[in-house]
Amino acid sequence: MKQVLQDLGNGDSYLAEAPSPSLVAGSIISETKISLISSGTERSLIDFGRASILDKARQQPDKVKMVLEKVKTDGLATTIGAVRSKLTQPLPLGYCNVGVINSVGMNCNDFKAGDRVVSNGPHADVVRVAKNLCAKIPDNVSNDEASFTVVASIGLQGIRLVNPTLGETIAVTGVGLIGLLTVQLLRAHGCRVLAIDFDESKLALARLFGAETCNLGKGEDPVEAGIRFSRGNGVDAIIITASTKSSDPVTQAARMSRKRGRIVLVGVTGLALNRADFYEKELRFQVSCSYGPGRYDPNYEEKGQDYPLGFVRWTEQRNFEAILDMMASGRLDVKPLITHRYAFNQADKAYETLSNDKSALGILLKYEHPVEERHRSTVVFNNNYQHNPTEPSIGFIGAGNYASRMLIPAFKAANAQLYSIATSSGINGVIHGKKAGFKETTTDTDGLLASEDVNTVVIVTRHNSHARFVKKAVEAGKHTFVEKPLAINFDELSEIKTAYEAIETPPLLMVGFNRRFSPQVQRMKLLLEPVKQPKTLILTMNAGAIPADHWTQDMEVGGGRIIGEACHFIDLARFLVGSDIISVQSRRMGDTNTGEITEDKASITLGFADGSLATIHYFANGASSFPKERVEVFAAGRVLQLDNFRKLKGYNWPGFRKMNLWRQDKGQEACAKAFLDAIRNGEPSPIPASELFEVARVTLEAADQLRKQS
Repeated sequence: MKQVLQDLGNGDSYLAEAPSPSLVAGSIISETKISLISSGTERSLIDFGRASILDKARQQPDKVKMVLEKVKTDGLATTIGAVRSKLTQPLPLGYCNVGVINSVGMNCNDFKAGDRVVSNGPHADVVRVAKNLCAKIPDNVSNDEASFTVVASIGLQGIRLVNPTLGETIAVTGVGLIGLLTVQLLRAHGCRVLAIDFDESKLALARLFGAETCNLGKGEDPVEAGIRFSRGNGVDAIIITASTKSSDPVTQAARMSRKRGRIVLVGVTGLALNRADFYEKELRFQVSCSYGPGRYDPNYEEKGQDYPLGFVRWTEQRNFEAILDMMASGRLDVKPLITHRYAFNQADKAYETLSNDKSALGILLKYEHPVEERHRSTVVFNNNYQHNPTEPSIGFIGAGNYASRMLIPAFKAANAQLYSIATSSGINGVIHGKKAGFKETTTDTDGLLASEDVNTVVIVTRHNSHARFVKKAVEAGKHTFVEKPLAINFDELSEIKTAYEAIETPPLLMVGFNRRFSPQVQRMKLLLEPVKQPKTLILTMNAGAIPADHWTQDMEVGGGRIIGEACHFIDLARFLVGSDIISVQSRRMGDTNTGEITEDKASITLGFADGSLATIHYFANGASSFPKERVEVFAAGRVLQLDNFRKLKGYNWPGFRKMNLWRQDKGQEACAKAFLDAIRNGEPSPIPASELFEVARVTLEAADQLRKQS
């Protein structure tokens, strides 16, 4: 397939060749016919991309603050690398897609192959969309018309928040694409509408749709216009669909509003509010969120769990359907909004128009090339790739943030032979595979596992798929490196262990416990080696809070943060002590009535066969200015203290005072190199399989105790 991407570094857009996405449960695969460029949103993205680094920082002060905090904990070099990685990562464009369904996943009973659908799919000739993010198109609505459904739903959600009644006066500030659609929808509600903008051509369209207008470009006063339009009463409500850094639209809205009027922000503006404007009139101000209820809710969008209609009448999908019904009845006319049409392979010209022609509204991309050309599961980047069968030949499964920023560079630095990278979406494999120098990218994961050209597999997917992929890879005879955790429940761990031990000469198995390979931990291990007395360890992870709906907090997907993250420190304690773990006791923070997650605020105490003791504090309720990771070892009247894998200090330690690094080093490169060197030299895995199974079991036991705590 082909897809439009934007270079976030310079704002340029281009067509990328990618494998077509694989079908997953709860989704459909659609072959695109038409997609609409959202003139407001996508123009803003291009402008942001073309801005200088300084201007980008000025536009995102909250991100600048996060960067400065990261410098304090991780160091300048590490932070620069993270920011550079983020800014050089291409961004898929588009969210207004019309196509014909090619195939339907499980649990999508309302759709079938051949249905015409609208979705929030990107500008790509093949898209995979979750079932709640698409809707069937009525027969009398054309593809061109249907492509406006998603942007119209953004305006419709703003209207639903305003909750207008027949005969009310509503002002719409900013009549770009969404604003003009909002004008029509308000007129269909029986409202009188005042359209406010600087552009006379757009105001002319607003008048065509039945609105009165105020031209800011001619110096007309919007407040005066609003008061006059409302017969001196003040308008009942204002919907702001403008995009500007200025706070003027909000200030003007407050001043033209009647007492207890409603203001809804659909666009983007400054928010320097004057309290007196809102206080004296008791105004209601609300920000609208995209297409409607369900947006950004993973249970709705990813898992397909719909809201009961009796409790949530209008969801994202039902808003799509309402817009399509309006088009089918003729009460929403989008034809006058179509200003340009381009073939999909001329997408670069379409974006030039978007940038240079400020009067452009509806820019359509037409996908008229044969559908047979679009479906391919593998794309080859490098035809000159020289394959060496005696070297580890790597197949990556997964190309998310950690894989792209950490593991792929680590394996590349260790001179890995990067052969294939598999993702389910297709496009992530292209973005990161091409950059890293892989031979190919694919969405056929089973094909990668069966390939004779791949002898080593690296698994960096969501946690609930780790065990399944590890079992398949090991049974296929592939050396296997899996990013932690090895498994998220005891059944998965048992299946892996049984499969591994059933092989007479099993391939190498490795979990990405990189911290034990960091240079400072290696030095600590060397210093502790002569100490024969039991040791006491305190390991603190100041993890910070993450949203409850993040996938890592989902017990079925991520397994929770203890299984997904604290396992690193359980392994680190096991490594530093060098003795079997014989007991585990866990205690989490007491339950509260706020619904707050308490499992990620816990202490885990490990007992070792040599008498050593380790306490792991995993806290999500600490200060970000405090070290994120601290390791303290007390032994034989001496202490070692490591902060953030940058500063190591020795207290009363003969011949050792400190070992500080210029940049944080958590051992990712050394971990990958140790694994690859073991394969090359025919040596055992750097971490024995028995130890991997032991750490996994202890981690699961700790999490289980926390969940059973009364």
